[in-house]
Parts: sequence; C-alpha cells; structure tokens
Amino acid sequence: MEKLEIKRIEREKWRQLEAKDLERRNEELEELYLLERCFPEAEKLKRETRLLSQWKHYIQCDGSPDPSVSQEINTFISLWKEETNETFEEVIGKSKLVLNLIDKLKLILLETPPYDLQDKIVTQYQGSILELQELLHCKFNTATEILLRQASTLADLDSGNMEKVIQDENITLYVWANLKKNPRYRSVRFSETQIGFEIPRILATSDIALRLLHTHYDHVTPLRPVPTSLQEHTSTITNLVRDEEKNLEAAISKEMQEECKQEENESNSVHEEEIKVEDQGETEVKMSSVQEEPEVTKCELEMKLISETVLAAQLLLLENAHEKPSDLDDNEVDLCQFTTLGGVYHLDILELPPQCKPMKGWMVVEILKEGLQKYIYPPETTEDFETEYSFPPIEVTLEVHENVIFFEDPMVARWDAEGKHWKTDGISNVSYKSEERLITFNLETFGPVTLIQDSHINMPYQSWELRPLDVNKVLLSVTTIFAEIQIQIKENLCMLASIKVNNKKHSSILEGRWMTPVSFITALKEAGLNIFPTRHSHFYVIINYKVPLTEMKAYRQMALLSSAFAFGWSRWNMLCDSKKVVFKVREHLRKEEPIEDPNWALLMFSGDRAQRLKIDEYSDTFSEALKEETEFHSTLYHMVKDFASEEAMEKIRSSNDQFIDSVGHMLLLTRVLSYS
Repeated sequence: MEKLEIKRIEREKWRQLEAKDLERRNEELEELYLLERCFPEAEKLKRETRLLSQWKHYIQCDGSPDPSVSQEINTFISLWKEETNETFEEVIGKSKLVLNLIDKLKLILLETPPYDLQDKIVTQYQGSILELQELLHCKFNTATEILLRQASTLADLDSGNMEKVIQDENITLYVWANLKKNPRYRSVRFSETQIGFEIPRILATSDIALRLLHTHYDHVTPLRPVPTSLQEHTSTITNLVRDEEKNLEAAISKEMQEECKQEENESNSVHEEEIKVEDQGETEVKMSSVQEEPEVTKCELEMKLISETVLAAQLLLLENAHEKPSDLDDNEVDLCQFTTLGGVYHLDILELPPQCKPMKGWMVVEILKEGLQKYIYPPETTEDFETEYSFPPIEVTLEVHENVIFFEDPMVARWDAEGKHWKTDGISNVSYKSEERLITFNLETFGPVTLIQDSHINMPYQSWELRPLDVNKVLLSVTTIFAEIQIQIKENLCMLASIKVNNKKHSSILEGRWMTPVSFITALKEAGLNIFPTRHSHFYVIINYKVPLTEMKAYRQMALLSSAFAFGWSRWNMLCDSKKVVFKVREHLRKEEPIEDPNWALLMFSGDRAQRLKIDEYSDTFSEALKEETEFHSTLYHMVKDFASEEAMEKIRSSNDQFIDSVGHMLLLTRVLSYS
C-alpha cells in the first residue's frame, strides 16, 4: 500500500508539473520566437553583404571581370582565347586570376541559399566555371607544346635529354623529353627527387616526352548539382507567406480608402472655414498613421518570410537521403563515400614535336596544325600477349601534397574520360611512404590520376564540446578516432584553432586563418579534415539517428545559449529514443581553461519539452527521471534560466546575431548529436 501511495503522489506531482508547463507554454514560445529573430536578421545581413560585394567589385576598377556578370566573363574568355604563344610562366601568372574567378563563382553558389538561386543563374555560373577550367587546361597544353619545341636547346649536358621543373603555389610541372632515345635510360627522376617514372624499353627508344602536371586543385571531378528539393520546399513556404502579404496589403489599401472617404464626408458636412482647416489637419495625421501601420506590418511579414525559409533550409540540412547512389559502374569511385584530395596529377605521354633548328642566324621550327599530340600507350591494335610483354604497366612515383592529411594510406584513382568518373581499375602495386609523403604504383594507361580518402574516416565522433571563450566567441572541439579538431567561432567567422593527429600536435596551413563559415568548411574538407556529414553519409556510417526537427531545434537553442553556457557529449544520448537528445550543460563565464571535472548538468530535450535529468554521466543505468526541485520547460532557454546567473542571462541577451547564426550553422553541419 505504501508503494502504491508513493506512486500516486509521484503521478500527481508529474501531472501538476505538466499542467504548469502547459500553462506557460505559449508565453515561453513567444519569448523564444523573439530571441530566434537573430536567424532571419543574420540572413538579411548576409544578403546585404552579397549585394555589397558586387558594389565593391564595381568601384574597385582593377580591370578584372565580375564573374557573376555573363557579359564580362564571356568577354574575358574570348580575349584570352585570342592570346597565343604564351609561355608556361605567363600562363601561370594568368592562372591566378582565373582560379580566383572560379573560386568566386563556386563561393556564390555555396553561400547563396538555394531559395535565392534561380535555375538559369546556376546554369550560367556552372557554365562559366567549366569554360574557365577547360580554357586554363588548354592554355597549359599549348604552353607545354611551346616548351617542348625548345627541348633540344634545353637539353641536359650529362644525359642529353631535356628535364624541366616549374613550381608555383597552385601547380607543379615536371617535363622530360627523350632526345637521346637510349634504351638503357629507363629510370626518369626529376631534380634529384624520387618523383618520376620507370619506363619500358619501347618508350625509352621513342620520340616522346613525359609530363606530370600536378594541379593543386581539382578541375576534373564533375561539379555537384545544386539541390532542387530545397528550392521546391522553401518556395512553397515563400509563396504561402507572399500570398499572406498580398492579402494583408489589399486589406490595408481598402482600410485606407475607407478612412479617406470618411474624412471627406466629415469635411463636407462642416461649413465653417476654421473647422474645415482643423478637419484637414486631423485627416493628415490619421492618413500618416495608417501609412505607417502597413510599413510596420510589411516589415513583420518580411521577417516572417525570411524566418520560415531559413527554418526550412536548416531542417533540410538534417534530412537524410532515402536512396543510396546505385547506378555505379564496376570499379567506379562513389563520390558520396570518397573524396579526392591533394589535387589532380595529369600524367601524359606526348609525341615530341619538331625541334627548333638554327638556320642562317634564325631559329626555324615546324608548327604542327593539330598541336600537341598524345602518344597512345599501349597501342589500340596490339595482340594481348604483345601488350603484356612489350607494353607493361608503367611505375609512377608521386609526391603527396604537403597541406593534405591522410589518416590511412591513400587510395589511387584514375579518370575515365569516356564514363566521366573516377575508377580504381588499371592500378596495381600501390605503396605509400608516409614520412617521405611518396606514393608509388603501376599504371596501365596514362591520364589524370588523383588520391582519394574515405569521406567518413573521422565519423562517427567519439565526443564533442562547445564552450564560450569570450564575448561572442566560442570553441567547438570534436574528437574522432584519429584526431582532435578545435574550431573557434566569432561573429560571422571561423578558424582552425588546433589539430592533434594520433594525440600529437599537427601543424596546418589553415591554423590562425579567419574565414566565413562556407569558405572554412570547404578549406577543411580540401585538407582532409572532413567532419561535415552529407545527406548520404548515414549509408556509410553507423549513426545515432535523431528526428531532424528535434535536432534542429536543439542546435538553434544551443547556439542562442553558447555565449554563457558550455555543452558537451553525453553517453546517454545513445540510449534515449530518436525523438529526444541528451547532452551535458553548465554555465561558463570564465575565460580561462575549464577545470578537469566540471559540474555538468544533464538535459534531455524533445523539441517541445526540456527537462533536467536526475542521473549524471557516471550513473549505472539510464533513467528519464526528473531531478528533484526542477520543472519542465518548453525551451532550453527557459530550462537553463532556472539555474543560471543574471550575468549569464545578460550575456545571452546581448549576443551578436551573426555569431549565433554562425554557431548554429556549424552545429547543423557537424551534426554532433546524431554523429557522435
């Protein structure tokens, strides 16, 4: 009987808490809505910044084209096509501008929300990117031909062959011309390095040149399509809000007309001149107040429109794809699972063009109409046994880019020009020396080659923590099986603070460089530090699935509180159901490093209800029991308010809109609650 009485009391207490929560629910949600206005406000600032960047380019007047203006970029491309006989050094100089234009276009496509992008604009920008990429590679080919025409004049005195190495921040060129055709000269190494080739006898005795053009960027992998589902989803919301705006404008217009008529009737009924003047004055005041009212309402509707579209965009960032990419050829690289790193190595066997010859004080050269020609290896019309013995695979040794991290031995992929994808066949005997950063393999046919790594090698995460550092500044730490990555976020900028690989400090070119969130995420991925799941990632990683709406609400409210509260990974998040998330939280107002074992509170959040749990991180079993003397709340904000200091709440209320938006964006893209 005693146990039953205890249970009855507990149930009654629970009902009272639920009733109290329900009673103040609307009030709490209204306050949260006002606080979350920071997200649409930040989006407005982003739009203004994008418009301002176009104006800045216009007034800069540096002679470079605006890549977003089709006429300017088309003129630039046409004029550069007309320039001929450019040396490799001249092309490298021009390539800096071209790569900058390509990066600008890619950044516009990444930074502009899909609901603000029209299909024709996406097509225009991607078309310009492809044209610039193709023209740049074409220019490198022409410059290579010009260089090879002078091979005989640049020949090495010892070997009699020509060797040339040209290095730049974006490309490295290695060229070797076989002038002597010595059958015993089979090992080609560049500038006393181990980079080079082991060539068969057939090539050692042929009029050929070997080119290794390492572009530190990837212009071979097809551009990723801009998601259309997001455009459709957000455009539906946009249309609904715009219809509401039109209806309201019509109602306001009708109200204004009625006011005008009423004022006219009143002024006609009064005959004295003084009264007439007074009525006119009253009419002006009323008219101005009616005009001000629709302006305020219109502003509210605009904020509602932006808020709804931002919400839809954030929610879709967390939704998983329903189908795994399945239409892959044999040995084709799945680019949803793997990432190309360190750029592309363009490996070519070229036919040696006619050489310059001195004649009566002049240098005469025969210029072939068809331009630079590739040497087909192995020939297309050989018998199988001939191919195996006379045209064996060629051994290639490449240097891995110094700014890229491979957590496991890199895999090698070759470009299939016919199928327009990367493949792993035709490559054998791969070996990697991690300390020298050299990779050696045998290649059956030459062409573009790249190194690939599993995109999800650092997923799922082992733990994570978000803690304040200063006013509008936080540190996000993500620990994986291989690395610990620390990211600082302030206002609308992000920076790689530090990285440890296998518990050892690792220096990166990205450390200390503040970038916008989109640029920062792109840079981290290109460096091999991918902690940003995509909508297909759940097919390749075992995840702790959470309902997207719950996850989104948690990230948004954690971002709101991040100025004064630290959040962290909890092992109980794995054991609660998919509609709820569990994480650690504590007030953090000090700038110094956190103590080793801080006093964390455990919160559980379902999107509609937040509660403080009775258990701690070291409890034996999971329980949803409520901590004594605590209550339910509809938001995380009101939950932490119960045990927060006034100083902490003041810091939260004074947080910068862009800062909150940046923290929320980073949490949405790392998805620490479902990928830990």
